[in-house]
Amino acid sequence: MPWIQLKINTQAENAEQIGDMLSANGAQAVTFTDAKDTPMYEPKPGEVMLWPDTQVVGLYDAEFNMKRVIAQLEKSKILGKGFYHKLDQLEDKDWEREWMDNFHPIQFGKRLWICPSWRDIPDPNAVNVMLDPGLAFGTGTHPTTSLCLQWLDSLSLDDRSVVDFGCGSGILGIAALKLGAASVVGIDIDPQALLASKDNANRNNVADKISVYLPKDQPDMQADVVLANILAGPLRELREVISDYCKPGGLLVLSGILATQAEEINQLYSADFEMEPIAIEGEWARVSGKKK
Repeated sequence: MPWIQLKINTQAENAEQIGDMLSANGAQAVTFTDAKDTPMYEPKPGEVMLWPDTQVVGLYDAEFNMKRVIAQLEKSKILGKGFYHKLDQLEDKDWEREWMDNFHPIQFGKRLWICPSWRDIPDPNAVNVMLDPGLAFGTGTHPTTSLCLQWLDSLSLDDRSVVDFGCGSGILGIAALKLGAASVVGIDIDPQALLASKDNANRNNVADKISVYLPKDQPDMQADVVLANILAGPLRELREVISDYCKPGGLLVLSGILATQAEEINQLYSADFEMEPIAIEGEWARVSGKKK
């Protein structure tokens, strides 16, 4: 179905209130975007950060009476009569199909390919991970996942045990299994991620080698390899938990880290690990090391 976007530029302190007004006036979804390309960094737990100049975008059915919406918004003290706004018609597309059409097989390192489950395999002799992300994060297209997959491809994983902390779609753990790992434990706070991981494990014929858990059910164990592609905040707060999953002499890889945060995370984990050089891809970083 066709849609209309109503875009309003405002100051950060007014953005959430304007977003609430759009929702109250029929918006199907409201998003906040940077109006002046101001960089944003990871918020503290529980903190909502918005740009100094924020664009509030409301999504409406194309048949919706937008003149009435504008008239209602003009009554507010924040916006007022004749406030500046822009209406954009969105092309009527099957957005899920659009995304699927643009997700292609990608190679990581020398051996590993991530292949959408609906596309043909480019190299049948490669290590191919067939992936359908579903509702969980992780396709390999983001630099944080790419950095971890390249690291995995560089290792000899034969018969090693793996913990995938924040498993998402299961992409990292399944890649480890396809590269020779003996077993994977996947942990995530999102039940949808656990379902996606199991579905993708079935798709890759490794379901018997992977177990998935919510944090409250996570097992007491240690593994040869620990993967954590999450965010810098949780990596700081959960350092002891993540470190304890790794055996002495085991390997650790961390990502979901901005390049500007990498040195801090590297120093934090150096208490328990002999750290490797930080790897950078664009604005993102990978930190890795060996347990002392």
